[in-house]
Amino acid sequence: MKFLVDNVLFQMIVAGWQRGGYDAIHVREYGLQAWEDKVIFERAAGEDRIIISADTDFGTLFALRHVKIRSGILLRRLVQRRPDRQLSLLLSNLGQVAEGVREGALAVFEETRRPGSVSTPTAVLSHPT
Repeated sequence: MKFLVDNVLFQMIVAGWQRGGYDAIHVREYGLQAWEDKVIFERAAGEDRIIISADTDFGTLFALRHVKIRSGILLRRLVQRRPDRQLSLLLSNLGQVAEGVREGALAVFEETRRPGSVSTPTAVLSHPT
């Protein structure tokens, strides 16, 4: 699988994916950090890359399919926003969403936190209709 990491996430995440043997690139390496989402999605689609983002608009764009998006991974409402924690969350949970993402689903990693409880990340797959 090949990945394109959106500008809202740190470039450190790309290095971690690469150390894990994945083909990953950050939008900054293409000079697309200031471009509209549509341009980024078209670039990802043209290279058959899965977008990794924390941009809340991404889920809406994916659902509406106003732009061509192959599939993606979205990080939402994470308690731990440090890049090393995000990378760990992504790599340790990729196995449970990989097949769905390969088939065109959007995987959403989200943490829920209730008073007095430990925050637990969950992954949900959303297939396009």
